[in-house]
Amino acid sequence: MAKKRKKPKMEFRYYQMSAGSPILALLGQKWVQNYGNDVDYLHFHNYLEIGFCYEGDGFLVLGEDEPRFSGREFTVIPPNYPHTTNSDVGTISRWEYLFIDVEGFMKRFLDSPVKAEKMIQRIYSKALFLREEEYPSISAKILKIMNIMRDGEEFYLEEAKGVLAALLVEIARLNRPSEEDRVAEETGKLTNMITRVLDFVSYHYMEDIKVEDLAKSCHISETHFRRIFTSYMKVTPLEYINTVRIQTACELLQKTDDPVADIAHKCGFTTNSTFNRNFKQIMGVTPIEWRKRPESYEQQILKFDIHSEEGW
Repeated sequence: MAKKRKKPKMEFRYYQMSAGSPILALLGQKWVQNYGNDVDYLHFHNYLEIGFCYEGDGFLVLGEDEPRFSGREFTVIPPNYPHTTNSDVGTISRWEYLFIDVEGFMKRFLDSPVKAEKMIQRIYSKALFLREEEYPSISAKILKIMNIMRDGEEFYLEEAKGVLAALLVEIARLNRPSEEDRVAEETGKLTNMITRVLDFVSYHYMEDIKVEDLAKSCHISETHFRRIFTSYMKVTPLEYINTVRIQTACELLQKTDDPVADIAHKCGFTTNSTFNRNFKQIMGVTPIEWRKRPESYEQQILKFDIHSEEGW
């Protein structure tokens, strides 16, 4: 029997915040050391970790990346993100750290739960390793918070929270999705929206479907909905609805002996004249004429490429 492969070790380092504080600061001489000595495993935390390297040489492990550090750099590492710090052999590195309760802070700081969640997801979207000279504004805010927490003057926590709010906003902006990611995200949202509309029409074609109501269900204006739908499907919303209705009518005309007027009603047309006009426009013949030659159904319907998946 093959020996079961041992899983690599990983350590969970849990920190507890003081009551009323979203910040835990690890400062001072304790953090001047040779990092990674006799440690060959990664670890992760329960809070966002911000580390500032004042001096030293070595390398970090951030997920799959292993960037080298040499001083005047900083890290922003989301919770539950595997990482570690390793100083070069025989060298000493000086780091200081802030652990931030981002979720608790943002939900109290912002009056909109939706906006708070969006910012939290942005901040947690990736780990950052940045040089002070390239991001002086973010670096200055990190050092400001560390010094406020170090000095502990009157109202220091209130002051630190103010700087923290500005810092987290800047990190969220920095993690703004790239144009490629944004387009992919918007395309995915669009596809999901159109799919929901198509599913709705397939189940409710026999009802009085108003384009205005479809737009409302997508939380956009009717004009915007018409433009998006037509660009995506290559037919207008009403043309698509009527095509689905006519497809269903073709099946009923082929498989039943129901009167044409009954079929028109079952397929969502309120008058025979509207049904006949749309049927002839799409199928090229009247319902009665088509019923006499149902063998043409497959050939006729294949002329209409109404399920185009091309995005806009």
